[in-house]
Amino acid sequence: MSTTPPSPRRPLTERRKAATRLEIARAAAELFTERGPDATSAEEIADRAGVALRTFYRYFRHKQDAAGPLLAMGAERWLALLAAAGPGAPLPEVLERTLTEALAAPEGGSAEGLRRTRSLLRAAVRDPALRAVWYRVNQESEERLVPVLAGLAGPDADPLELRLAAAVAVDALRIGLEVWAASDAPPGAAGGTGSPAGPAVRCLRELSGGLRPLAPATWATR
Repeated sequence: MSTTPPSPRRPLTERRKAATRLEIARAAAELFTERGPDATSAEEIADRAGVALRTFYRYFRHKQDAAGPLLAMGAERWLALLAAAGPGAPLPEVLERTLTEALAAPEGGSAEGLRRTRSLLRAAVRDPALRAVWYRVNQESEERLVPVLAGLAGPDADPLELRLAAAVAVDALRIGLEVWAASDAPPGAAGGTGSPAGPAVRCLRELSGGLRPLAPATWATR
């Protein structure tokens, strides 16, 4: 049976969609920082992003939803780094190393992404709808982390333990970012004092202390 080959234009179209989505997210973050979500309309976000209002609503249902792609960036980087790690290494070590790398400002590069995250998290404290977007982003990250941890832990891993481990890991990321965002520490490179990785790794160690799947002796033997 013959199959229709994928359209060669699809990858470019998907890249354009992703770029548009991110441009709208950046415009929303700028306006939320400048004015706050309450004083910002979807029309203003669309105008700042250089798109039509109908284009905005094609990507996002509500104005606060537009912050989702930026709020998800740290978790996206962490998931990608974990997926690339491969099985074999002790998982506590892999989790901490990749978390530190995911939350670090690029050395010699821009820390703009972290500054945007800080502004959005500060705005979320005062805006329940934006806070709900942040919680949804974390829930989605937790669900996506489970199969990644399963691949690292191996076929004998207990499904319940993997769920608990994913919940702990994502909560560590969330709490670490929130604590860092409430501070005035400048974004720092990996291991730097200003990096949100510091409180996030501390949370990971504290929260995982009583969980078997994140215990070094258990992970190392998988």
